[in-house]
Amino acid sequence: MVPLLTAVGHDVIGLVRPGGAGRAPVATGTEVVIADALDREALRRAVREAAPDAVVNMLTAIPATIDPKRLSRDFALTNRLRTEGTRNLIDAAGEARIISQGLAYAYQPGEGPADEDAPLWRTGTPRQFAPVLDALVELERLTTQAGGLVLRLGHLYGPGSIYSAEGSFTRQARAGKVPLVGGGNAVFSFTHADDVAAAVAAALDKDGVTGVLNVVDDHPVPLHEWLPAFSGILGGRAPGKAPAALARLAVGRWGVAFMNELRGADNARARLSLDWRPRYASVLEGFAADLSAETARSL
Repeated sequence: MVPLLTAVGHDVIGLVRPGGAGRAPVATGTEVVIADALDREALRRAVREAAPDAVVNMLTAIPATIDPKRLSRDFALTNRLRTEGTRNLIDAAGEARIISQGLAYAYQPGEGPADEDAPLWRTGTPRQFAPVLDALVELERLTTQAGGLVLRLGHLYGPGSIYSAEGSFTRQARAGKVPLVGGGNAVFSFTHADDVAAAVAAALDKDGVTGVLNVVDDHPVPLHEWLPAFSGILGGRAPGKAPAALARLAVGRWGVAFMNELRGADNARARLSLDWRPRYASVLEGFAADLSAETARSL
């Protein structure tokens, strides 16, 4: 995101938490300010000193590997960043425009891709996912109340993600350790990291766009289609099958729901509002391009 925004003419300042400067995901030479987003006064001082025209809120602390049976534990800090951190950031930003990261796979399960008016997963919500959803709802409320824009992202893939050549999901899939649970009927909408950057750049050029937008690829794909294709690209074992009742003992209600109940999202509104297009129409194209490129670089 930072190199792209810089290339199109933005002066970018990265917010880095104390002690994280050496690992800051910013381009060489990019200015940074140091503050913990959960320290209200320190954040206010840092942001007011930077005096940005716009604030892009990508605050998360998602671990590299997630235990679906303990999702609420693994997302506890991210939930605080999406609520308390977002509140602090908006307060510190003053009149600056706010663009926040949301999720496009928190929709109530149903038929067909969900547009932005579809209800979120409030009925039959898996217990471990409930606090995550609550935090997302609060993030969206805070952002839209401030006249900002929420980009609901799909499952993030690309370099550095869990789906990259060295990512945690890729390692498991290559070893045949990701089975199709209960048929693998969940429908996934993915978003490439490059497409997130492009959508943010487009949003910064569209002052009047507010509310929420699904920033996902064009073609949602069921797990039972993309997982075997993904394993094939990796040259790994074909995924096995596991009954949902048995899998629930290992991954819990949320793990089974993640593989069977997720609903894909529709990107028509983002395409129209932002004049934005995903780099890859389908994640299967993106996986093939990304993983072959990463493999070639490692040789």
